[in-house]
Amino acid sequence: MSPAAYVKLDLQAAQHNLRQVRCYAPNNKVMAVIKANAYGHGILRLANALNEADGFAVARVDEGVRLRQAGFQQAILVLQGFVCQDELQLMLNNRLDAMIHNVTQIEILKQLPPQTAQLKVWLKMDTGMNRLGFKVDDFQAAYQQLSQLATILKPINLITHFANADDLLDDKTRQQLDLFNQSVAGFPGERSIANSAGIIGWPNIQSDWVRPGLMLYGCSPFAGKTGADFGLKPVMSLHSRLIATKTIKAGETVGYGGSWQASTNTLVGVVSIGYGDGYHRHTRSGAPVLVNGQRAPLIGRVSMDMITVDLSQLPEAKIGDPVTLWGQDLAVEEIAHYADTIPYTLLCGITQRVEILESSGD
Repeated sequence: MSPAAYVKLDLQAAQHNLRQVRCYAPNNKVMAVIKANAYGHGILRLANALNEADGFAVARVDEGVRLRQAGFQQAILVLQGFVCQDELQLMLNNRLDAMIHNVTQIEILKQLPPQTAQLKVWLKMDTGMNRLGFKVDDFQAAYQQLSQLATILKPINLITHFANADDLLDDKTRQQLDLFNQSVAGFPGERSIANSAGIIGWPNIQSDWVRPGLMLYGCSPFAGKTGADFGLKPVMSLHSRLIATKTIKAGETVGYGGSWQASTNTLVGVVSIGYGDGYHRHTRSGAPVLVNGQRAPLIGRVSMDMITVDLSQLPEAKIGDPVTLWGQDLAVEEIAHYADTIPYTLLCGITQRVEILESSGD
């Protein structure tokens, strides 16, 4: 019998999505973004599946160390860089690339003994995200300081990050791109600019590396679209089962707060999944689930361990029947819409009690 709530991971889909990235960016090296436990899919599991990538990007030093200790030899970029000498030493010991985005990091680097092994760095320009990185007026000074350090591997790589690339009508992406290209013209070193939205939506970007994240997991970075619209396949599907059915009368309510009221006599199904498993608590009534492969709408509030669905159109449904919350035939982007969130939140939100099953695909 299948566990009460479980995730299936189709690792062949991840490999397919990597090939799609290369179709969208045929002249670029690919840095697969597998931060946050590979968006909830398992960092080592996805690193193995995406081993044909030219490099990996992670958020934090410990993620990079874990990859290196597991034997991965590709370039591994730590997107948040380091904040202290101890983290810097871990990066040196594990041959991790460091994002340099503030002057404190440069001061820490200056304290390294000259005979220290060289560190590969990516110098980040803030072109409008206003999160990490040097503003244009300070970028050249940072570049010059790094260039003078014997402990820095030359040439220094250059990087920026788009803020609004998922909005194809917003000119800010073009402004960021122009600012970056103009500011680093003539600088040696490789460049990295495009995230998933940049790769798909802005195909004329010229750089050496692309940094796909969400699209590797089969999701669209654009509102109102699904991964399938761009030839992508979902890697994660979330499943459970019916554990009860009952008929309620017209006028009765369902769940905490009585937020949903039956207008007619209604067959209700109870599914063994809730926000304790990572099914978003704010998912609205009407969100679809698949019961035996057929759609049924969510009714009432999501509880910690259970949700309720309207089975009026599925009178043959019975206890034990399989339920899909998102996956191949029910896009996670659609569920994210009903939860007033984004697919990232749902994928990253799966909790520890949900069993993970690997699938080889169809």
